[in-house]
Amino acid sequence: MKKYIFIPLAALALYSCDSQTYQDIEADVIPPPTDTIVVTTYTANVKAIIDNNCVVCHSDGGIAAFRDLTTYANVVDAVQNAGLLDRIQLQNGEPGIMPSTGRMPQGNIDIVLKWNTDGLTEQ
Repeated sequence: MKKYIFIPLAALALYSCDSQTYQDIEADVIPPPTDTIVVTTYTANVKAIIDNNCVVCHSDGGIAAFRDLTTYANVVDAVQNAGLLDRIQLQNGEPGIMPSTGRMPQGNIDIVLKWNTDGLTEQ
């Protein structure tokens, strides 16, 4: 009986052996293409965040209409000249936090920061 068990186990052990080297296996890994980096743009990513979190106050008739954020050019100006990036990163309770109703989710802040890093492109 032991002979009958040994033969299939030996066959299975030999069958599971592979002649590939580590270099052969590593060669099968395909690196991700470098041209798939997505650029964050105002129209596709940032406008909705600004519209949902800022425009209530920062538009005609709002309590902060002096800093209108309804256009691409005005938002770029706020980033470059009015400290928008600093103010959206403040913690709740810190003076000057925007929006004044409370900090945006970190994901939204990260999108706006990436947009700045990517060059403040419109589309």
